[in-house]
Amino acid sequence: MKAIRYHQFGTTEVLREEEVERPVPGPGQVLVKVTATSFNPVDEHIRLGVLAEMISIPMPITPGLDVAGTVAELGNGVRGLQVGAPVIAMLPLDTHGGAAEYAIVAADQLTAAPRTVDLADAASLPMVGLAAMQAAVDLAEVRAGQTVLVNGAGGAVGSIVVQLAVDAGAKVTAVDAPQHAERLRGYGADAVGPLDLDEGPAAVSGPFDVVLNHVRLAPEDLARLTTYVADGGIAVSSAGPVPADEERSVRTAGVWVRPNPSHLADLVSRVDDGRLALHIADRRPLAELPTVHEDAGSGRLLGKTVIVVA
Repeated sequence: MKAIRYHQFGTTEVLREEEVERPVPGPGQVLVKVTATSFNPVDEHIRLGVLAEMISIPMPITPGLDVAGTVAELGNGVRGLQVGAPVIAMLPLDTHGGAAEYAIVAADQLTAAPRTVDLADAASLPMVGLAAMQAAVDLAEVRAGQTVLVNGAGGAVGSIVVQLAVDAGAKVTAVDAPQHAERLRGYGADAVGPLDLDEGPAAVSGPFDVVLNHVRLAPEDLARLTTYVADGGIAVSSAGPVPADEERSVRTAGVWVRPNPSHLADLVSRVDDGRLALHIADRRPLAELPTVHEDAGSGRLLGKTVIVVA
């Protein structure tokens, strides 16, 4: 089978298309015929070796944390799944494997794919959806009546965070570049341009009960985000730590996304119910994955990119 792999950390030049043996599922595992995976920024960080001390992954590495495809073979002891069933999953950060024609996935990590979107497009959901769910639901516990600021609202994670917060009944202010404004308003948020931290929270009708940050900022700017949180509120960030303010009872938390099939099933039901829209900027074939990594590293990637395998 075809797979994109790398045998050492480094630039995009380490990514190579190779012919490898089709894997065989062990007990409790499922072989998935991959329809698509997707690119996530953490893929680049792992390829560069930035996270090598935090995440131990044996070489060679087949990148791709998202998997959308069909069940091809069941390992011993697997129940409740049928060959041919469309499924999606997020692979653990120390596993990977989506950028190949077949991938091994633990049976208990698989979720039935959405029925209302193309299976390839469903590959855009697992990792960013779970990161958004962890930020907005698990950590921030966004609820009806709250005011919520989402910084980086037009991005892959931010877009889902906005929709989760709106669906919870919160009043959402979505911050990002003007080209995202119409789409963000379509989600039910008030869309504003990038934050001018010199102007302070009053310029965007803050402070807010909840601040959800998905923009990489310098440490001093992350510290300024604390002023955007109302007394007793919380800031959750997937892009560096926002300091707490004990005097005002402002709490903070960071996102470290991990597989969660029950959350993923919740996200799938929202997609099928029309309460969650997937925004995909581009679809590229597997052979172009090195170019996608290169575009990401140079800032040319337009947004969430699906990598079509089958």
